[in-house]
Amino acid sequence: MPDTPMPDSPNPGSPMPDVPATHLVDLRDVVKAYDTPAGAFVALRGVDLEVDAGEFVAVIGKSGSGKSTLINAIAGIDRPTSGEVHVAGSAIHTLDENAIARWRGSNLGVIFQFFQLLPTLTLVENVMLPMEFARRGSPAERRDRAIALLERVEMHQHADKFPSAVSGGQQQRVAIARALANDPALIVADEPTGSLDSRTADTIFQLFEELVAVGKTILMVTHDNDLAARASRVVLIVDGEVVESHVRTALAGISDAELSEVSTRLEPQVLEAGATVFDQGDLADRFYIVVTGELEVVRTRSDGTTDVVARLGPGQYFGEQGLLDSAPRSATVRVASGDSGGGGAGASLLALDAAVFGHLVADNELTHDSIARVMRQRTTAATIRQVMPAAVEADLADLRDEVEASAFAAGDPIVEAGAAADHFWVVVSGAVERLADGGEIAFRYPPGQHFGGAGLSRDGLAIASLRAAPDETDGTTLASIPASVHDQLVGHAGLSDTHIALLVAEAAGG
Repeated sequence: MPDTPMPDSPNPGSPMPDVPATHLVDLRDVVKAYDTPAGAFVALRGVDLEVDAGEFVAVIGKSGSGKSTLINAIAGIDRPTSGEVHVAGSAIHTLDENAIARWRGSNLGVIFQFFQLLPTLTLVENVMLPMEFARRGSPAERRDRAIALLERVEMHQHADKFPSAVSGGQQQRVAIARALANDPALIVADEPTGSLDSRTADTIFQLFEELVAVGKTILMVTHDNDLAARASRVVLIVDGEVVESHVRTALAGISDAELSEVSTRLEPQVLEAGATVFDQGDLADRFYIVVTGELEVVRTRSDGTTDVVARLGPGQYFGEQGLLDSAPRSATVRVASGDSGGGGAGASLLALDAAVFGHLVADNELTHDSIARVMRQRTTAATIRQVMPAAVEADLADLRDEVEASAFAAGDPIVEAGAAADHFWVVVSGAVERLADGGEIAFRYPPGQHFGGAGLSRDGLAIASLRAAPDETDGTTLASIPASVHDQLVGHAGLSDTHIALLVAEAAGG
């Protein structure tokens, strides 16, 4: 086999090498299971992951969560039980061991926690070794490139020393130079700062940042959340699953930078079937996202009876209401058991403490809106009726007799600004437009939305003019209740306008 040409000499100003048009790393439904004396152990559970060229991705998670297995699957060290692994345009899950070894030597740089330098070779010889395995260049060219790489990591003055003659941080610098020997498209690092002191670890991390700045792609496993937060992206693994999609869904609207920051602050929790997450009346101190399993939301009435008022599954979240309202927990949340029809397989959660959650919501209006929207979607009129005290059930039973239905033609006025506020309205069909002082449209209320509550709760006067939307050619239908009934539901039952709207729509048959 002839020697292949040497890669370009390291040059901080050189452009990023060409990469395939698709993702540099693309894992598709990857499962990795190991046979153990206790039975099969599943380390990766249907992982999907995409990494693009030029990204700096930190992989975090508790010990045993699957971080190293993920890195090994990408590096071709571990073959997936099922699924596909595509890296730098190659389907490495289809390659045999010899082909994977050749592929890894040309396309991947690997950095280990304990450096793995050969003690009987000098530092420059350690860096030359990958080039020799790949038969790249002549011996003189290999040494020249190795010296240039050692200079890049500020270790060229120690080139002819043995590893035992330099410190741990210096050995890791040499390991980085070795990983760059064949100019790979991707560098994977498994706990590269785990055995270093904090100052040295920061220096190594800065070197990674410099490599990313000139076009390298780095995928780094780390236990240091503070370092991970400085990466361009954080991937959190919980019990063999990448939970990035769950976090993004639960906190819709947050930026990639915020997603990375939040991921480093999430605390994974694994609970057995029937375990309680928190009890009704507890202090609200965390926000939770469901990763696996099913949870039950249980409300205890004043007479001691209980009802399951909601069930939550993967991707859903809970605990936000107590944090937003600074109030005790309004219900108990527990992991479903086999007896309750939930399967009894336990559940895994991600918990975010109140301080981080509050900071995120305060700085991001979209996050607050998305949480409020899902809270509304998760609440039904039937649920509201279930959790109301027995003393107000008669009020709710009489509500249907109080609801008035009104039909408006397209463009008809509904309320004039400054007029007496005497009704609370819910849009059943069509749409309503709220007009600003100049007559322009300030807001549009689709079906299910409500209006009129602000005027009732202030000075009894409508605060804006509203009309049936002119573009709704079939007109607009509204359901309404008188001010006195609205006040009774607010004062006696303690309901919010959002909950009242759900009850009114139900009573109107909407």
